[in-house]
Amino acid sequence: MAISLTKGQKVDLTKGNSGLSKLLIGLGWDVNRFDSGSAFDLDAAAFLLDSNGKVTSDSDFVFYNNLTHPSSSVQHMGDNLTGAGEGDDEEIKVDLSRVPANINRIAFTVTIHGAESRKQNFGQVSNAFIRVVDEVKNQELIRYDLGEDFSIETAVVVGELYRQGNEWKFNAIGSGFKGGLRALGINFGVSV
Repeated sequence: MAISLTKGQKVDLTKGNSGLSKLLIGLGWDVNRFDSGSAFDLDAAAFLLDSNGKVTSDSDFVFYNNLTHPSSSVQHMGDNLTGAGEGDDEEIKVDLSRVPANINRIAFTVTIHGAESRKQNFGQVSNAFIRVVDEVKNQELIRYDLGEDFSIETAVVVGELYRQGNEWKFNAIGSGFKGGLRALGINFGVSV
């Protein structure tokens, strides 16, 4: 049975589960019914961060235009342009055994592509979630449902995996940003 988290909660992932290495991070959402005249395209991404909370190079930003980290520790499974259907809308695979030693956190984000020109924001998105799955056992370990706390934000840091000593933990963040992918990139030190 998966652990259901609320905003700000943290949980151990590998403590007591020493063989856990291959994770599937599933992110999903629905769009509220309204007419903006444009389709929604939400995009998931992962930022691999050092102890200062910054990327060490632009290749530490894994998204639809950079699907695999050079270490092969993080792999984006492709861009879903519509978000249609049930379950995960986009997925990112993580192999904890391959994460470089200088990476302390992996932040998972969702942004709205073209949000400003399309007049879209996360106030128009519902049922957003992140889930962490043990890929080998195909077992959901953690689920965090974001709720309806957003209005003008165009980007959200949904959650993060973080290293504490030799163990990995998960933090349910749910923090919104205005300024979309560019704002996130600047926050995490990506050259924009």
